Amino acid sequence: MHIGIVSLFPAMLGEALAHGVLGRAMTQGVFEVDVVDPREFATDVHRTVDDRPYGGGPGMVLKVEPLRSALRRAVHRAPAGSRRVYLGADGRRFDQDTARAASALPGLVLVAGRYEGVDERFVEREIDEVWSIGDYVLTGGELPALVVIDAIVRLLPGALGCSESAEQESFANGLLDWPHYTRPAVVDGDAVPEVLQSGDHEAIRRWRLREALGRTWLRRPELLERRGMSAEERGLLEEFKVERAARTRPDR
Repeated sequence: MHIGIVSLFPAMLGEALAHGVLGRAMTQGVFEVDVVDPREFATDVHRTVDDRPYGGGPGMVLKVEPLRSALRRAVHRAPAGSRRVYLGADGRRFDQDTARAASALPGLVLVAGRYEGVDERFVEREIDEVWSIGDYVLTGGELPALVVIDAIVRLLPGALGCSESAEQESFANGLLDWPHYTRPAVVDGDAVPEVLQSGDHEAIRRWRLREALGRTWLRRPELLERRGMSAEERGLLEEFKVERAARTRPDR
């Protein structure tokens, strides 16, 4: 997959993408990254890419011309069918479904904003979608770009060592992930649940599904409302609620 990025801080992105799963995936050719700096297209000696906002107020706004030229270069290098995405706090929420859909694209070009934002005419004329990674404000779009790339790349074939890893994680089926344990079997008196040591694959599947349902019910109940549940899942969630109530009931 080809991913283009328009950013004022190429070095920041390059360093972050060089490590871990992303670094290995890039080395193995799972995806490639092309970063274009709008400063390359500034026309004055100071390489100015921003200016004061019309109407007054604090901060600076990125100008149309250098951004547009940088984006068009990035699009020219990307394969046909690539989507152009601006990363801003006022965008549509980026989630697992969006990542999954994006991972099927031939390419993606991300625009990382800075300062108070970008000239709206650039967004209206040059951008296909606006994505936000959460309801908060950051100093720039480079961190959101890295989040988006990480979420998408790990879904690409060959990115993870085990193909099932991406299928069995939080949000993969609309639920939060179940609890995980590793050796030793007992830490500070807390033991790994017996079912996970039983070798009974069906019992383990049911336990994991029950715990995932219960964790989602406790922490993100809106996900269950949006997703819905099968008859088996409703029964497992009720089991979770009963067991949790028994564990938290005060001694009499």
